[in-house]
Amino acid sequence: MPFNLPIALTWLRVAAIPLLVAIFYLPNTWLTPFDKNLFAVVIFISAAITDWLDGFLARRLKQESAFGQFLDPVADKLIVAAALLVLLNLDRVQVWVALVIIGREITISALREWMALLGAGKSVAVHMVGKLKTTAQLVAIPFLLLNDTLFGWLDCAKIGTWLIWIAAFLTLWSMFYYLKKALPQLAGKID
Repeated sequence: MPFNLPIALTWLRVAAIPLLVAIFYLPNTWLTPFDKNLFAVVIFISAAITDWLDGFLARRLKQESAFGQFLDPVADKLIVAAALLVLLNLDRVQVWVALVIIGREITISALREWMALLGAGKSVAVHMVGKLKTTAQLVAIPFLLLNDTLFGWLDCAKIGTWLIWIAAFLTLWSMFYYLKKALPQLAGKID
């Protein structure tokens, strides 16, 4: 297993997951609810930045690796799932949204693994709709984590809710896109 700066940043994103969850279990005497929300937003946004940065550095430093290509999407999915479960626990996101997003991630990960076994992994390579889905999630979640009004008028909870619904729609769209792309490859190979 190679270890370099891009992979270290990816591992840092994985390490941020327990911090993101634990912050909400600290006593209110240690941190106010607003402070907890704010720290969670900082942790999540920092993780989202490392998602971009590790890929950029891997390409720039010519340190791309099969392990990095495996770990990067796993880290993304884990931090999004953890954030959604925290938001679900805080009653800031609907169950159906969490189910759609997490269910899609499991489904497409399994589909990619199956397609790789069939030698057709490229047929379910990342597409623009998948990137839009990820962007919508990474923008919506900080608004939902903050869950406050900024500047006296910016309702983060409402904006986050609308954005996460858009993310859920894009999530379904991308899932059906990948399933449609894989279907011809799977025809006749289902036992």
